[in-house]
Amino acid sequence: MSTIILAIESSCDDTSAAVLRDGQILSNCIANQEAHSIYGGVVPEVASRAHQQNIIPVVDLALKRAGVQKEELSAIAFTRGPGLMGSLLVGVSFAKAFALSLDLPMIEVNHMQAHVLAHFAEDPKPEFPFLCLTVSGGHTQIIVVRDYLEMELIGTTIDDAAGEAFDKTGKMLGLDYPAGPIIDKLAQTGQSVFKFAKPKVAGLNFSFSGLKTSILYFLKKQVKENPEFIQENLADICASTQSTIVAILMEKIEQAATQENIKRIAIAGGVSANSGLRKALQTLGEQQGWQTFIPRLEYCTDNAAMIAVTAYHKFQRAEFVGQEITPLARYKID
Repeated sequence: MSTIILAIESSCDDTSAAVLRDGQILSNCIANQEAHSIYGGVVPEVASRAHQQNIIPVVDLALKRAGVQKEELSAIAFTRGPGLMGSLLVGVSFAKAFALSLDLPMIEVNHMQAHVLAHFAEDPKPEFPFLCLTVSGGHTQIIVVRDYLEMELIGTTIDDAAGEAFDKTGKMLGLDYPAGPIIDKLAQTGQSVFKFAKPKVAGLNFSFSGLKTSILYFLKKQVKENPEFIQENLADICASTQSTIVAILMEKIEQAATQENIKRIAIAGGVSANSGLRKALQTLGEQQGWQTFIPRLEYCTDNAAMIAVTAYHKFQRAEFVGQEITPLARYKID
C-alpha cells in the first residue's frame, strides 16, 4: 500500500503545500507574499494573516496537481519550527484540524532539518555522511548529516545570518526587499573591488554583524565625499558584498571538511540560490576533490516538498505526534 503524505510549510512568509507518494514528490505549490516589500522586511502580523488566506487554496491546488484525493492520504506533515510564531500557528492549526477530520496521523518537522533533506527530493542524492552548509535569512549553519534523521550542528552564527547581511546591505543601498536576489543579479555585472572586514570567529561559527558595520561605515564615508557614490558604483558594491559573504562561508566549510574528514559537501536554504555561492562551492569542490550537491532553485527557498521528504522518513519510523502538539519559534536541529 502506498504512503501518501500531504505536507504544509508556513514558517515565515511563504505558504506551501506538497504531496509525496512513496518518497516521490507529486506536487509542490507555493504562495508568496509581496506585501512585505513596502516595509523592507517580513511583518509577522501581515504574514500570519496572509497564511490564513492562502493555506486552503494552496493545499487544494497541491492535491489537484498530485491527482490525489484527501481520502487517499496516509498522514499530514507540518513545519513545527523554527519560524515566526504567528505563521507557524496557522500551518500547525490547519494540519491538526485537517488530520482530525480525516482521522490521520500527524508528523511534525524541523524546518532546518527539512532544508538539509531537500537534497533527497530528487537525484543526485548524497550518501551519508555529508556536510551541509545551510544558509538562509535567519540561519547560517554547518551540519554533519549521518542519516536522514541523525544530524549534528557543528557551526552556527553567533549573531546575524548571511541572508540577513544581504538584506541589511540592500537596505543601505536603497534596494527593495528581499535584497538578496537583487544583489546577486547586480553583482554579475560588477567587480569585487571594495574590501570589507571579515570578522574572525574561532572554530566553525560565523559572525556577520561586523561585516554589516564595515559596509555601513564604508558607505557613509564614500557618500560624504561623493553623494552619488552608491548610484555610480552599485554593481561593484554588490559584487564586493557578495564575494565577501561567500568567502566567509567557503572558508568555514573548507575548515569543517578538513576537521570532519568528509568530502561530500552540500548547500541548502534560501541563500543557496545565490549564483556566487553555487559557483564558489563548485569551484572549491573541484579543487578539493569533493562531491558537491547543489539543490534545484525550487528546493532552496522555503517549500513543502522538503517537509514531505523529511516526514516520509519519520513515517517509516512511526514518529507521529498527537493533537496536543504546539509550534516552536525556536527549535534546535539536533
